[in-house]
Amino acid sequence: MQKKIDFGKMLAEYAIIVIFIVLFVVMSIFAPNFFTGNNMVNILRQVSISGICAVGMTFVMLTGGIDLSVGAILGVSGVLTAMMMLKGIPSLLASIIALALGVVIGGITGAIIHYIEIPPMIATLGTMTSLRGVAYLITGGTPVFGFDESYSKIGQGHVGVIPIPVIILAIVYVIGIFVLSKTKFSRYVYGIGGNQEVARLSGIKVARVKIAVYAISGFCSALAGLVMLGRVNSGQPRAGESYEMDVITAVVLGGVSLNGGVGNLSHVIFGVLIIGVLTNGMTMMAVDDYWQRVVKGLILLLAVSFDHYIQKKNIGRK
Repeated sequence: MQKKIDFGKMLAEYAIIVIFIVLFVVMSIFAPNFFTGNNMVNILRQVSISGICAVGMTFVMLTGGIDLSVGAILGVSGVLTAMMMLKGIPSLLASIIALALGVVIGGITGAIIHYIEIPPMIATLGTMTSLRGVAYLITGGTPVFGFDESYSKIGQGHVGVIPIPVIILAIVYVIGIFVLSKTKFSRYVYGIGGNQEVARLSGIKVARVKIAVYAISGFCSALAGLVMLGRVNSGQPRAGESYEMDVITAVVLGGVSLNGGVGNLSHVIFGVLIIGVLTNGMTMMAVDDYWQRVVKGLILLLAVSFDHYIQKKNIGRK
């Protein structure tokens, strides 16, 4: 007896790859100088920062949560690292402190969400607003510069022809994919996203896992902030503003359900690349920034609608 092919499942599984290929071809045809070696490297460098954030966001969304504070943590980690280096603290130590702070902020947010039972969107919105205010307060709203220029290597350097930010992105993705496919922790993450109460009754420490995923998101956001700091060679209090929308759009495009429990990082990278190719292509076609925001908003709406459709279809089969 032949096994019946589930075209709906195949569509959900491979749609993101098809969309990426089609978009890439369209941009290659209509955007001047899009399909060049330099621009391909440029796109990878551009998406490296949001891509690193997307790894952390994936962990959070797989548990059914969301993190709107990724851009704010990115901004705060950058300005704090810059200020510490100006005070004479070695760049490595300053970077470690910033990464640790990202973990602590994320962990505290996760604890608030779990123990006080505040909806993730509200809790992380509060964190985002507060941290953005902190970034402006400690800098006076002006960029922080004048630190060791060698730090720019993390954002502008190359290993051969490959930009260092792209290497960092690749390492983060490899580690993320390993954790979400080869460890017990992955089962806990997917279990909580599928049904938190069932996960709790089965012995999973829900609080620990939730705190851990938000801490991971905080770490990834802080790391992205360090890459951004090296890229622009100054601590910008505005750095990362609106990044959360690009990151969420990329993760949802990559097939991670807003309801949690469904998705994988190997597809999220295509979501990140779609946003990068779209932004780069529209910029090369001289599309106004305001129209770019409209397009990205519509893409997010379509991605969420498709996710909702797939979820309803899956429920109907049960």
